[in-house]
Amino acid sequence: MSKGVTISQAAAFAGVTVKTVRHYHKHGLVDEPRRDSSGYRRYGSAELLRLVQVRTLAAAGVPLAEIGPMLDADAEPFAAALADVQRRLTERIEDLIARRDMLHRLADGDGVLLPDRARAFLDRLPDFGLSAENIADIRDGLVLARALVPEGFDNYLTEVERALGDTKFVELSKRSWEAAAWAPDDPRIEELANATVAHFLENPGLLAILTSLQGRGEDADARYGMISRYGKDRALAWARLTKLVEKKLRSAGVPIPNQ
Repeated sequence: MSKGVTISQAAAFAGVTVKTVRHYHKHGLVDEPRRDSSGYRRYGSAELLRLVQVRTLAAAGVPLAEIGPMLDADAEPFAAALADVQRRLTERIEDLIARRDMLHRLADGDGVLLPDRARAFLDRLPDFGLSAENIADIRDGLVLARALVPEGFDNYLTEVERALGDTKFVELSKRSWEAAAWAPDDPRIEELANATVAHFLENPGLLAILTSLQGRGEDADARYGMISRYGKDRALAWARLTKLVEKKLRSAGVPIPNQ
């Protein structure tokens, strides 16, 4: 033992690979012993101790760049550095837990894209006679609205939840979803637009459904337009209905962005 051990033996004693030992040498964490008369590098007790210390700190999550200064520091700086590493590891653990929970919610459907409140709202919609396809479109629209106008999303959801108690509003909404299958020049589109606008104007509280998603800032109109036009490229009749409703409300003095 007085002559020391080879690099492979040192690696085995320390519980690492030879490649790892050489990596530590490269970063200056463990001094590389001189070769003996036979041409082999022999690791003594001091090198083995240092190797074990480096391996232990690395396994604990201390970045290699910080291990050298820590081991060369006095007790107080070493304890402070260790506490800092512990704090960072805790933050990483919390981040990993959050990512794991996000994956669980993704596996559960819309959990990561929509808050529980929005998901509960979607769960109510079958009771109002909406089809699974309609609900899927509404869900996607909510995801888009939350992403583009996060500051107004909760208010929007509050207003829509309140509107579900309005029988006429629910009836008009269901008809607007049915209109997606109509021809763009169907005369019922104009009739439905007039009825929708009339009901909104007779019940001004409903207008908050539209204004809550207008957001703020220079690109607020563009954001509102992206939400308002969502899905309309797939249904020309629906696009015409939306355009007519917005135009008529705008003419009545309601602040609707002009897309």
